[in-house]
Amino acid sequence: MRRTTTFRTVGLSAALLLVSAAAGLGQASAATSDSSAGTPAKSKAAAASPALIEALRHDLHLTKAQATDRLAAETSARTVEKAARKAAGASYGGSWFDAKRGTLVVGLADDTHRAAVEATGARVTHVAHSERTLDSTMTKLNAMDAPDGVAGWHVDPKSSAVTVTVVNSHKGDNDVQKFVARARKAGPVNVAGTDEQPRTLAAGTVGGDPYYTGNVRCSIGFSVQGGFITAGHCGTPGMSVSGWDHTYIGNFQGSSFPDNDYAWVNVGSGWWTVPVVLGWGTVSDQLVRGSGEAPVGASICRSGSTSHWHCGTVLAKNETVNYSQGAVHQMTKTNVCAEPGDSGGSFISGDQAQGTTSGGWGNCSSGGETWFQPINEVLGRYGLTLNTA
Repeated sequence: MRRTTTFRTVGLSAALLLVSAAAGLGQASAATSDSSAGTPAKSKAAAASPALIEALRHDLHLTKAQATDRLAAETSARTVEKAARKAAGASYGGSWFDAKRGTLVVGLADDTHRAAVEATGARVTHVAHSERTLDSTMTKLNAMDAPDGVAGWHVDPKSSAVTVTVVNSHKGDNDVQKFVARARKAGPVNVAGTDEQPRTLAAGTVGGDPYYTGNVRCSIGFSVQGGFITAGHCGTPGMSVSGWDHTYIGNFQGSSFPDNDYAWVNVGSGWWTVPVVLGWGTVSDQLVRGSGEAPVGASICRSGSTSHWHCGTVLAKNETVNYSQGAVHQMTKTNVCAEPGDSGGSFISGDQAQGTTSGGWGNCSSGGETWFQPINEVLGRYGLTLNTA
């Protein structure tokens, strides 16, 4: 069953019908491609739709020309990052998107492969540590039990260190200070503060465009062959799922939380899936064309059943988020707001699927930060195929 208002514009509905009739719905599978690279963008023009440009103008305070140029530059950066990482070899120290210059910046721990990396189109800067060293530090921290006053930790390629984020009101706690001291012994570590502890974003039953598991409401992420992916904290394998009208959709087929925060649900009983992210009237519904990973600094937007459509930027990758239920690893942090009930919803950059909403702090009135589970990991874990247009 499908609600007739799923597509907010007649034009998009027609476009989908034309795509389906002419060529069928394309598919991109993490099981058959490099999961770190995802699926390349098929069309720069599709990513730079007028509605998406308007959303970036509103949320990132850009002019129309700036938004258009930024989307084009970010599309290029996704391709450059893959080539630069390969060219850098063991000296690769991470990368990020420089929005002011519109280029990808690559950190190198030594200059052995500098010329080769620059030849990919990336701008090169020296960093103190390689990605391998930073990832090793992350692995050591991930093996440690963190107290509630520690919000999480992530690799920060710009500072060439692992940043441990501590809740400001708990900085003086003995257990927090002990964790930070142990973290510093594990490798290069910086400490940052936050006023909020991360929380997951599931909610009790309220109206909207949700799916339900019992009295919990979450949001659909992305369509895959045979179902959709969402957040792991929203349900466990075997749990029944109903749609916006409370009719049966399917069941959780796989779920992981904590440690990860991903799940997938099979779809049947008259329901069907399409490669679309809802724009909720703020923008046109967005077609999904792949799962190419956006770099740190890139623009990104989120769709969820509570707060609908909002945009921001990617702040960090490979972050461990310390929820009260346990730590979740390899998350991506953004400054996009979210609210309870948005859990499991879509994060998309241009026309490329990025991941599903996990949790955060703040709200869409005062702002905040939100983490998402990267999509290519869950596709690979369950052998799922992303539906693409």
